[in-house]
Amino acid sequence: MKNLLAKKQHKRVIQSPLADNTILVGFAQICSLYSMNCCKLSKVYGPVFTLYLGMRPTVVLHGYEAVKEALIDHGEVFSGRGSFPVTDRVSKGFASPCDPTFILGCAPCNVICSIIFHNRFDYKDQHFLNFIRKSNESLEILSSPWIQICNNFPVLIDYFPGSHKTFFKNIAELKQYFLEKIKEHQESLDMNNPRDLIDCFLIKMEEEKDNPQTEFTTEALVNLVNDLFGAGTETTSTTLTYGLLHLLKNPEVTEKVQEEIHHVIGRHRSPCMQDKSSMPYTEAVVHEIQRYIDLVPTSLPHAVNCDTKFRNYFIPKGTNIITSLTSVLHDSKEFPNPETFDPGHFLDKNGKFKKSDYFMPFSTGKRVCAGESLARMELYLFLTTILQNFHLKSVVDPKDLDITPVARGLISMPPAYQICFIPV
Repeated sequence: MKNLLAKKQHKRVIQSPLADNTILVGFAQICSLYSMNCCKLSKVYGPVFTLYLGMRPTVVLHGYEAVKEALIDHGEVFSGRGSFPVTDRVSKGFASPCDPTFILGCAPCNVICSIIFHNRFDYKDQHFLNFIRKSNESLEILSSPWIQICNNFPVLIDYFPGSHKTFFKNIAELKQYFLEKIKEHQESLDMNNPRDLIDCFLIKMEEEKDNPQTEFTTEALVNLVNDLFGAGTETTSTTLTYGLLHLLKNPEVTEKVQEEIHHVIGRHRSPCMQDKSSMPYTEAVVHEIQRYIDLVPTSLPHAVNCDTKFRNYFIPKGTNIITSLTSVLHDSKEFPNPETFDPGHFLDKNGKFKKSDYFMPFSTGKRVCAGESLARMELYLFLTTILQNFHLKSVVDPKDLDITPVARGLISMPPAYQICFIPV
């Protein structure tokens, strides 16, 4: 088995798959690929090493320096989209305890709905409820060990039963719904007065209808809408759900945020983005939530667009690249005691908000999350609005709350918990 990472100065190929800095990952190990502790592997093999996922070599970049050098300094080369076979296939009441997952899923979803459909849904609307259910189920499936196996042995996708079949079925039903909404838009389209993203796309389709090379097609629009919902709804809602769990776990942090809200905003108006610059502690808390939960541990796979030499290693064109965002967000040099939830990681000695180049929950470079700005706004506004109007109460002693993720595949999924929202 050839080692892709032949050192430049020797111009040789390492024959043993375990020699130098190449690691052969077995079938069982693949199940936990996205949640494995790359830190231990990096100590042995360095910040750049190869994992053989099934029969496919993938390069892992570990640590801020390696991730930054690849995605920023060599951003063009490392901007290719890596292979993720399962999703690739898809792309052709008060004062009582409750599970906040549903309501925190509805709010971000309706934000996306207003952008795409020019419409918000009632939380009791059956189409909307079905939409939320299928989206939640699909995300859970994507974070399962079986999907990691399918991604590394794509032949299983067609010939083996499993949860990926449910995933495909859910996405097919969602795409059919999106197609129906697109047809409704076509029937009422005003070329001079676009209402939302679908209208804008349809206008572009009309303008390029005589171009045989156009990428503005109905199929492309359906896939775009599906991607926007998948990337713009579940990630934000999961961060909010996990964020409230950490606020329950750390009531002293919650109290400080509410004190800042009371001082800057008060009780008689809603929070707005202009308030954020005057609320350094709240901004630090939002950043620390994202840093600590490490929502997408390895981001989505990248690929190199051409043969390239990186840190004296040769990486052939098309090689998948895994960037360990965990290794950046939990770097002990930048964030002392990284396994401790501490908003002080983003505050200077004067209590002012402190930016960090290591803050990469949205990845970085040319494939940074396109919805980063929207997500930042949603996280700040939703959390401040909740804490402006409610005290948070746990049904168990905060020190007994379990914050361990129940899954760490594509997404770090928070455990289920109960919370009481007590009106202020």
